[in-house]
Amino acid sequence: MKATSSLANSGVSLRRKAIERLGTFRYSAIELLGALIVLFVITPFVELFPHGDLVEATLLTLVMVSAVLAVGGRGRTMGVALLLVIPALTAKWANHLRPDLIHPFFSLLATMAFFAFVVTLLLRFILRAPRVDANVICAAISGYLMLGMLWVPAYVMVTQLSPAAFTISAAASDGRVLSGFDCFYFSFATLCTVGYGDITPVSKAARMLAVMEAITGLFYMAVLISRLVSVYSAAPRPAGEPPAE
Repeated sequence: MKATSSLANSGVSLRRKAIERLGTFRYSAIELLGALIVLFVITPFVELFPHGDLVEATLLTLVMVSAVLAVGGRGRTMGVALLLVIPALTAKWANHLRPDLIHPFFSLLATMAFFAFVVTLLLRFILRAPRVDANVICAAISGYLMLGMLWVPAYVMVTQLSPAAFTISAAASDGRVLSGFDCFYFSFATLCTVGYGDITPVSKAARMLAVMEAITGLFYMAVLISRLVSVYSAAPRPAGEPPAE
């Protein structure tokens, strides 16, 4: 009897902890999605601001802090999230304040590592969610947007290593190489497999990155849709409601 009671109490405790984690994630996932929306709305106009680099660094900091709140939780996960985000933000602001202090590639690599960690945890949360609700939908959208942001630093690095890695169509080119926003735009056009053709990867490294991102985006959507459909189909329904076809 005591063993049964102990197991029951343990089960209740585990369920209570899971509910607490879901409650924390629900608030933070919505906050993360809001930060991403702000970033997407303002990013196209950053270059028009007097201190565009400062605005861009602030927006990225907002997204990263929101991401830590969304996936950090407690214990080891929070520790890993902080371990990844602190170097990324430190290098980002150091490059803004003292460009000669830290090599830009360190900031780009640290940012990629952090975004990859966040996308992985968001996807894991979605795959483990017992039901489809607003929290899961916000996490799914945030994960997809951060997946696109994950590849932006990679394109920036390739452009810095080889300015001729990408070509811009004659109608859109003025003799310039890809800027940060151009990489942002190309990343999401590739993730969505749109392919407008105004920016074309030329070097092998650029082409391979574009192929990898397109494949990753397709797999993310396939896994996400299959999981959401299976969870929704398996959810209990009120009496009298017909099953989903």
